[in-house]
Amino acid sequence: MTAPFTDLSGFQDLLAEAPGPDTAARAGAEARNGQLTKPPGALGRLEDLAIWYAGWRGTDRPEINKPQVLVFAGNHGVCAQGVSAFPPEVTVQMVANFEHGGAAINQLSKAFGAEMAVHAIDLDTPTADFTTAPAMSEAEVVSALQTGWTAIDPDADLLVTGEMGIGNTTAAAAVAAACLGGTAADWTGRGTGIDDAGLSRKTDVVAKGLALHTPTDPLNALRCLGGRELAAMAGAIAAARHHRIPVILDGFICSAAASVLETAQTGALDHAVAGHLSAEGAHERMLEALGKEPLLRLGLRLGEGSGAALAIGVLKGAIACHSGMATFAEAGVSDG
Repeated sequence: MTAPFTDLSGFQDLLAEAPGPDTAARAGAEARNGQLTKPPGALGRLEDLAIWYAGWRGTDRPEINKPQVLVFAGNHGVCAQGVSAFPPEVTVQMVANFEHGGAAINQLSKAFGAEMAVHAIDLDTPTADFTTAPAMSEAEVVSALQTGWTAIDPDADLLVTGEMGIGNTTAAAAVAAACLGGTAADWTGRGTGIDDAGLSRKTDVVAKGLALHTPTDPLNALRCLGGRELAAMAGAIAAARHHRIPVILDGFICSAAASVLETAQTGALDHAVAGHLSAEGAHERMLEALGKEPLLRLGLRLGEGSGAALAIGVLKGAIACHSGMATFAEAGVSDG
């Protein structure tokens, strides 16, 4: 599969042309939900999730049989500014761990029946240090978007995107500030666990990047301040919309990548739900800006797609109840 765009303008056009949900399927799911053997609203948010999912899958009685987890990895030149508690070499080491099945995301993918793949993107060529130059050229950011787009399995029925990249909470904070407004301090957190001095230095680095680059649109914010793994997640989430595959968003970094899409095209994330609220401080602010209520609040801050993968179980439960429960008529139960 090749990506149907070759530049940022073409990608923007695809966002504008993205399909919406199947309104007939959604209406059918709403009608079915009203006839299931339970009091109205008794399954709470699970009912809304099932109806939402049904609309995107085009059937009033959907199933989840083929979830896909994609982990993208990239390295960041801004690490030269001392923004992380870990060296960039850890990115390569963790990719190897993913490939050998040893990471948390491997276990969670297996637990919820998801097919997982990891895509390491030019790890030997970090992005430029965004305090001195744009992180990526247009060709580089388009290539990363294409990597995400083509990684999608069109036959998947659910997508989770995760990431690995030392320094990427710095890039995510800068992208969030550029797309959603606010100051560097509003978005910059401790990431992998930096101390107070490290947080101050990291915040200053984000502020320098924002002062140097004044992107005129969200896609150029991604180019100037982001990273290859953020761009790949954005490309994958956009491709999922193209195929009407629902998406569960992960934590702060994934949500920052997703915010590029939503600010570039209002409604671009209508096919996505937030899997969890990360312990990274600004994630709640980000989800509020995106209008997403997290499914889980467990204090996770690992990345990798781990929180979103765990939320696959919640969505599977919602669909199992919606599609598997009997209606009052089928069960011979009086509905009052």
